[in-house]
Amino acid sequence: MRHLLDTRTLDRESAIRILDVAEDMAATQSREVKKLPTLRGKSVVNLFFEDSTRTRISFEAAAKRLSADVINFSAKGSSVSKGESLKDTAQTLEAMGADAVVVRHGASGAPRTLATSGWISAGVVNAGDGTHEHPTQALLDAFTMRRRRYGAGGSRGRDLAGYRVAIVGDILHSRVARSNVWLLAALGADVTLVGPPTLLPQDVSAWPVSVAYSLDEAIASGHDAIMMLRIQLERMNAAYFPSEREYARIWGLGSDRLAALGEDTIVLHPGPMNRGLEICSEAADSPRATVREQVANGVSVRMAVLYLLLAGEREGFETKESR
Repeated sequence: MRHLLDTRTLDRESAIRILDVAEDMAATQSREVKKLPTLRGKSVVNLFFEDSTRTRISFEAAAKRLSADVINFSAKGSSVSKGESLKDTAQTLEAMGADAVVVRHGASGAPRTLATSGWISAGVVNAGDGTHEHPTQALLDAFTMRRRRYGAGGSRGRDLAGYRVAIVGDILHSRVARSNVWLLAALGADVTLVGPPTLLPQDVSAWPVSVAYSLDEAIASGHDAIMMLRIQLERMNAAYFPSEREYARIWGLGSDRLAALGEDTIVLHPGPMNRGLEICSEAADSPRATVREQVANGVSVRMAVLYLLLAGEREGFETKESR
């Protein structure tokens, strides 16, 4: 397997392999010299058709710390804005000799098209496509949960069996939620989706999740982790909830709900945060919040992905479909 396009096809063994390599990468980041020579001579292209400073910088840092050459390609101001197709862009990258392409695109399925079309021989990493998936975000979330559960030194080789996770908010528009559902299920976690009916997909019967419409009830039932999702107002063209104030009151993680969480419950957020809407500042800045850890862990996880993709250990990406 030469690409990382989703988490739905990752099995437990493959997911743990990536997380364990990320542990190795994280260990190197505490050293005075953080750079490794592993991917010297390889070129990684960040191909972003959507804005995402956080994810692009994370991938750029990961590639550079592995000594790869990095080319950042933004659709704005490029030939894409003049009408160039994905195929033409891919063939340009092929001619440049790109070894890996990290692609973020507004259309669901665009990275898979790039990976399977034959236009390019480089490995493809999905950095978020439409409302489909965002696999490296889910991997860094799982990495963060695993470390909080077992400690940095005791998490290697372990899954998240029995770990209870509530994913709260705008599930409908969230590729982060979709990737987390499949990855956490593969790792043995119990996942509950929480939010207003209008922000949940119409049919999740095939998903390995339970559904709740009350955040208070979900908190009362006890969870090891609460993941608050950003309300994606830019993707909404209809009234999905009465008002922002009403949403914050019913489904937001305010100070009262923060106080009601279990003693060891952690709070995750993929960022960027809408403070005062889905999460209050007290929750975002509390010791149980993992937001900064997620950012740091994101570099380690993306280093692991690029390493497995380009350093000849591609068996780490074996999927259910490839067997």
